[in-house]
Amino acid sequence: MAITLAHRMRHIRADLRAVLHGPHMLAFLPAAALAAFWIGGELWLLLVALLIPVAYVLVDATPAPVITDDDTSPETLIAATLAQCGPTRTAVVFRLMLDDFNLLVDRQGLQAADTVLGQVATRLQSALRQGDHVLPMQDGGFCVVTAPVRHMDIDSAIQIAGRMQTAVEDPVMVGAASVFMSCSIGFCLTSRNPGATAATLYEAAEAALTEARQNAPSAIRAHARGMQSERASRSLMAAEAAAALENGQIRPWFQPQISTDTGEVTGFETLARWIHPERGLISPAEFLPVMEEAGLTPRLGEVMLRGALTALSAWHAQGFAVPAVGVNFSAAELRDPALPDRIRWELDRFDLDADALMVEVLETVIATTPDDAVVRTISALSRMGCRIDLDDFGTGHASLASIRRFTASRIKIDRSFVMKVDRDPDQQRMVTAILSMAERLGLDTLAEGVETVGEHAMLAQLGCRHVQGFGIARPMPVEQTRDWMQAHRAKLATPPDIRAARG
Repeated sequence: MAITLAHRMRHIRADLRAVLHGPHMLAFLPAAALAAFWIGGELWLLLVALLIPVAYVLVDATPAPVITDDDTSPETLIAATLAQCGPTRTAVVFRLMLDDFNLLVDRQGLQAADTVLGQVATRLQSALRQGDHVLPMQDGGFCVVTAPVRHMDIDSAIQIAGRMQTAVEDPVMVGAASVFMSCSIGFCLTSRNPGATAATLYEAAEAALTEARQNAPSAIRAHARGMQSERASRSLMAAEAAAALENGQIRPWFQPQISTDTGEVTGFETLARWIHPERGLISPAEFLPVMEEAGLTPRLGEVMLRGALTALSAWHAQGFAVPAVGVNFSAAELRDPALPDRIRWELDRFDLDADALMVEVLETVIATTPDDAVVRTISALSRMGCRIDLDDFGTGHASLASIRRFTASRIKIDRSFVMKVDRDPDQQRMVTAILSMAERLGLDTLAEGVETVGEHAMLAQLGCRHVQGFGIARPMPVEQTRDWMQAHRAKLATPPDIRAARG
């Protein structure tokens, strides 16, 4: 009885708030003041002038957004919200996940990650409305459940998600360093609940988050029928992944890298993508751990290498002077002493020089691998003439001695240092320091994760020689690369219209 009465009071208060904050009040307030003066003179006018602010205070005295104890389950919180909705009110369940959170843990440690999560929770609270709930999750993400309101639709929910993303993207201070994060968000409105329970609503938000993470970073997705939940994704079996490798479902996609001096294409990075016949595009974050646990990474490397060299030969035949293609190799592959011979055989098969292959090695492999077998393999590839790219530089704390020991020819600056480099002086100083070190060591440089024109321009100004990221082009299947390169070539050949820019 008490709970029902409380719910009714919230509904009444919400109705009053809608009345008091509506645009009609712009006309009502002067009219009420004038009517009070005509009826009762100055005394009534004074009473109206005092009572209206009091009404605003009482109606708006609802609880601020709440950071809920993480012992509370999402289903419990959602069930309580569904009970408040009724037939006329709608709430939204958001699932939010920080992009590259695992990299943050690896680079900064658990304590720093907890600091970031705490600050993000506080910022989400400030970006939300009164009565909304923020629930920290054990996976490093958040579940946000909004208070029910009368007018809530997809556009309104997207606006709320955008506010949360903006709050997350402000730099977080961890010690003396600024950490930049982004987040992907999936959501479902209570009015679009595919079932009738809190569990189905939460599953719908989870499914939307899975879709958003496949398009990360900073993606927002609303739930749509047919989306598979992340729990279904976790049921992937190693046997299915192995079969997908052999039947061509897992194939190479390519992301271009361009020169900051000329704008010309200087290479493509090869990235694995799984095109499932039923589930569509599966994120590498889902299937790569499955393949690693099953020992399938060497076979994956073979498929990616062959696909990369096939694409490079096709581009040359089509008249595109793509200098090289990059292929990622895991620590397990680099421990194999036969790897250089296999790569030499593949290069000879496609009649390509060794410098047409960029061997991409994670900085974490160099920083944490004392294995001499890895050193010997990378050194052999370097002596063959292959280029050695040190990937995700800045995340693995590799020493200068280890960089020289592994004969790197280029460093790829991690996305965490590139985000907002055009606006944040600390980011600019960090990138400048990396570029200065690379210049002294005679290393080429490429910035990963470039998403805006401003970031591209600032990196060029600072002296970074190559850039790669969504701001240039998203990864694409080989069939689309020809059209993209033709359009890019035409754009470079067309001089800018100065008159149009002035106009």
